[in-house]
Amino acid sequence: MQSVLFVCLGNICRSPLADGIAKKLAEEMALNIRVDSAGTGDWHIGEAPCENSIKIAKMHGIDISMLRARQVNKNDFDTFDLIVALDENNYNDLKAMGATNLVKLGEYGYEGADVPDPYFFSGFEGFHEVYKMIDICVRNLFSVK
Repeated sequence: MQSVLFVCLGNICRSPLADGIAKKLAEEMALNIRVDSAGTGDWHIGEAPCENSIKIAKMHGIDISMLRARQVNKNDFDTFDLIVALDENNYNDLKAMGATNLVKLGEYGYEGADVPDPYFFSGFEGFHEVYKMIDICVRNLFSVK
């Protein structure tokens, strides 16, 4: 695997976290992997990750503040070796768009479970939980691929 794209709904919380975690791991493991993130929706294009995602990443030594949301497009399916959906809805949307090089992140640590949107939890704790899930899954993904 030479490139991976992490995709969630808005590209402001989960996929930027996966992007930052993957870049840090790739550096630590001396892997030459291109990493990016995107969203299936278009309402956050150009925005920075949400404040809590930036905060939880920074608590783990990762700076994602420079990332900007973008919408996934069909060209990404040819550009990236692997497209990684953060949940079932995104997986289905990507599949409907024609992605074939597609997996769910939860398959790499949570028996296929979705990585939930942290806003469905109460308070900042949701970002801790989602960070842990993404970290475990990305580590497993990189050890398999």
